Amino acid sequence: MTEARWTAVDDYFSAQLVPEDEALESALRVSREAGLPPINVAPNQGKLLHLIAQIHGARRILEIGTLGGYSTIWLGRALPDGGHLVSLEADPVHADVARRNLAHAGLAGRTEVRVGAALDTLAALVEEGVDPFDLVFIDADKPNNPHYLEWALRLTRPGSVIIGDNVVRGGAVADGDSAHPAVRGIRDFLELMGRNPRLSATAVQTVGMKGYDGFSLARVIA
Repeated sequence: MTEARWTAVDDYFSAQLVPEDEALESALRVSREAGLPPINVAPNQGKLLHLIAQIHGARRILEIGTLGGYSTIWLGRALPDGGHLVSLEADPVHADVARRNLAHAGLAGRTEVRVGAALDTLAALVEEGVDPFDLVFIDADKPNNPHYLEWALRLTRPGSVIIGDNVVRGGAVADGDSAHPAVRGIRDFLELMGRNPRLSATAVQTVGMKGYDGFSLARVIA
């Protein structure tokens, strides 16, 4: 099995189950033209995020790592009337692209993109005393994932869902001797998740147009 085959399967799934969408296609095109890295979730992965948010009935969503707003659109569309999404982005250029993409998708009124290092913007959210989030999607710099999880636990409540993206790293996550900062960050993130009594969690490997990777899924239970 090759990545070409994985991509072909993803393309087939998307063709059957994820209809072409002008706003999403525009978000990818605008992001590409602005020079953003092509590391957005795949269409079928975006639809999975959308369905998880809908199934969970999430009214408040926190996204850590906006990029061009592609996954933000998927999550924002899952919100019910009166719902709200906060997305955190360190790069002001990325944030500007994301805001334009969200406005084009008709989501400017229910989403906000906050600019700054996520550890700072997460602390600001806690300081503001915002209402708990029902779903948190962590998809930013991997070395800080353990810290993002700690902040996420302060910003959620029992029943909330926390999703972590890109946790397999092409299989490198299984290498306990790895010194790579991203691998170390993911391993610490997963180990913290596994030993925290407030969480019930699992992780799943995936293959597809984004290569060999996976995601973690946790529910806050206390």
